[in-house]
Amino acid sequence: MPRTPLPVALTCGEPAGIGPEIAVKAWDHLRARLPFFWIGDPAHLPQGAPHQLIDAPEDAFSVAGHALPVLAHPFPGAAIPGTPTPENAAAVIEVIARAVQLVGRGHASAVCTAPISKKALKDGAGFAHPGHTEYLAHLAGVDRVVMMLACPDLRVVPVTIHVALSEVPRLLTADLLSDTIRITHAALERDFGIHGPRLAVAGLNPHAGEGGTMGLEDLERIAPVIAALRAEGYAVAGPLPADTMFHPAARAKYDAAICMYHDQALIPIKTLDFAGGVNVTLGLPFIRTSPDHGTAFDIAGTGVADPSSLIAALRMATEMAAARASE
Repeated sequence: MPRTPLPVALTCGEPAGIGPEIAVKAWDHLRARLPFFWIGDPAHLPQGAPHQLIDAPEDAFSVAGHALPVLAHPFPGAAIPGTPTPENAAAVIEVIARAVQLVGRGHASAVCTAPISKKALKDGAGFAHPGHTEYLAHLAGVDRVVMMLACPDLRVVPVTIHVALSEVPRLLTADLLSDTIRITHAALERDFGIHGPRLAVAGLNPHAGEGGTMGLEDLERIAPVIAALRAEGYAVAGPLPADTMFHPAARAKYDAAICMYHDQALIPIKTLDFAGGVNVTLGLPFIRTSPDHGTAFDIAGTGVADPSSLIAALRMATEMAAARASE
């Protein structure tokens, strides 16, 4: 496991969800092998969880071997498992901003975010952003970011994300596709240490349109972007039939798959590694990872939450930070 001189900042996320539980479980699994610190209200942690308050992020290195390092951020209300309370919404948002600030000031190597409830934040604090990613882009002053889902066997990037399928063709512009590929390429080099990344671009239609007989988007919108990027020296293939892109022999030919819509990207990675997938935001000036699941209100407080995705997210954040530090 690579080690950076700074620990990872883990936000508490929605305290009524499984975030506090999986934070403790992740610490217990990783301990001093991967020091991180949790930002939140210690009263929200599971009863009896070993934790120690720290004054500064760097204290995590001396604490992580025997307790979860906690940078305290007081919340006005208690954490009621499964039931988010409006009074805590503003503090959830403050914790995210605080983590970004700590990374920006050089006190942490990366931000790892526990799941939030967008509805709870909107209801309780008038949260104006569609989700974590958009809020982080706002904090960073970045116009366009890219969502990557990653596991050891696959990295996928959806060009369009949380939109209806009927809207995808309209939204799939040359600028959006080109920017997505460029941001992904740069991140693979800088954050994953891959020299000359190979990218595979899925077609929109069945059989990538089959020469225009199953739709013209692949010929008229996707192929020209790929041709232009190839002319610039990018190693990019496509548009490729999506149904033959994800078997082992195909995956060996690329470092990341660029997909046209949400399920085209997420079905293969969740099939390969449902518990261990990591959500990575590319295009930010800082590293951000997150477990690839939600708040799981239905099991919050029961003690059965699986920390695998959070553990993978913390590991990936550390590896990405080490790659940036070695530039």
